[in-house]
Amino acid sequence: MPRQLHLGGFQIASHVTHSHAAWRHPGTDPDFLSPEYYHRIGRTLERGTFDFVFFADLLASPTRFGSGLDESLHRGTQATATLDPTVVAASISAVTRHLGIAITKSTTYFHPYEVARTFASLDHISRGRVAWNIVTSLSQAEALNFGFADHLAHDQRYVRATEFVETTLELWSSWDRDALVRDRVSGQFADPTKVRPIDHDGEYFTVRGPLNVPRSPQGRPVLIQAGSSDKGKDFAARWAEAIFEIDPTPEGRRAYYDDVKSRVVNLGRREDDVKILPSFIPFVGETESIAREKQAFHNELADPISGLITLSVHTDHDFSRHDLDAPVEQVEVQGTQGLFDVARRLSQRDNLTLRDIGKLYAQGVLLPQFVGTASDIADEIEAGFTGGEADGYILSAAQSPGTFDDFVDYVVPELRRRGLFRSEYTADTLRGHLDLAPVADDERARALIATG
Repeated sequence: MPRQLHLGGFQIASHVTHSHAAWRHPGTDPDFLSPEYYHRIGRTLERGTFDFVFFADLLASPTRFGSGLDESLHRGTQATATLDPTVVAASISAVTRHLGIAITKSTTYFHPYEVARTFASLDHISRGRVAWNIVTSLSQAEALNFGFADHLAHDQRYVRATEFVETTLELWSSWDRDALVRDRVSGQFADPTKVRPIDHDGEYFTVRGPLNVPRSPQGRPVLIQAGSSDKGKDFAARWAEAIFEIDPTPEGRRAYYDDVKSRVVNLGRREDDVKILPSFIPFVGETESIAREKQAFHNELADPISGLITLSVHTDHDFSRHDLDAPVEQVEVQGTQGLFDVARRLSQRDNLTLRDIGKLYAQGVLLPQFVGTASDIADEIEAGFTGGEADGYILSAAQSPGTFDDFVDYVVPELRRRGLFRSEYTADTLRGHLDLAPVADDERARALIATG
């Protein structure tokens, strides 16, 4: 069978996602606090046979730019008002049958037992459609919300994250698939020989186990990551099964694809074990000029200061202290280093000021914008998919739900016509949608071997 494209839809349980202009757009439904808002998006993506909807998350209001929260609240920047995506995911799973649901949980501010239990429960409730987006968190503000004076240093966060993932893998494997007996006649509920404590005793965590949730339909959730720094790419190559990527240039996406796939192979995994999924914002029109008008209208709504507020959050660096009309300076950041490298590269290449970067960040956190007719956008997707940039893409909205409606109604049929994308679901689980191998029964042992 020819290689098939994978598609995800990007969300935050909030009024904005990558586009900071989205909440101001007249085509956006403002009722982001209602379940119906997310149900509609989920049903639309399922109608388009998307693999999954993906929820990013931040654990603090944006306070890094300047002083206080007033500017962020006034401008409605990313993370000023966000629901817990765990609850939203459960709600979407109740109104869909096939769509995968990926949610973000931090390895810095949660505990392996809590995360293992949450995702195993969601995997049961959704009948095998859940993914965990593994993050190490970004900012000092998040540390303060969880009672810590300082955010862990970048490399230390990844050391902790490695042990965190190892521990959750052990917990998910603490029940054998056939441990539940449920024999009403004999009165035996479970086979105690098939449920084990994990007795994990590490640098960061001590967990006895076992998990008190039986083995879930997928064995464990699909693991997603977005590593962009050198340390982050090593972590993603070791653990991830899907990688969310941001790079606005085809050459940057190709370089990332080649780099991460080579790291995957060097760790003894197969290239196909990891799906690399860059993100983009589409503007679809009946003609190219109509699409360009949609793009221009959206982009004009983007506020540079809003973008710089979010850049400050993502990098954990206060860019209000810099000259906004000068090129982006080389500074040391503790948050998302890869995104800052992209911003600095764009500034150098195109002679952009920090204010220009703020405008681009507000338009979509440096995501590329694919603009044109359905055929034009399908051309760009196909070129990247066949040209060594991607195994699929994650679609982010300029207005919600209109961007998803346009893409599903016009671009998806074109991708199907070209034989690039499924016309119906052929698998029951998210692992199946992504063409990932089933979780082996001995994964606990393999996880422990990997630590050595």
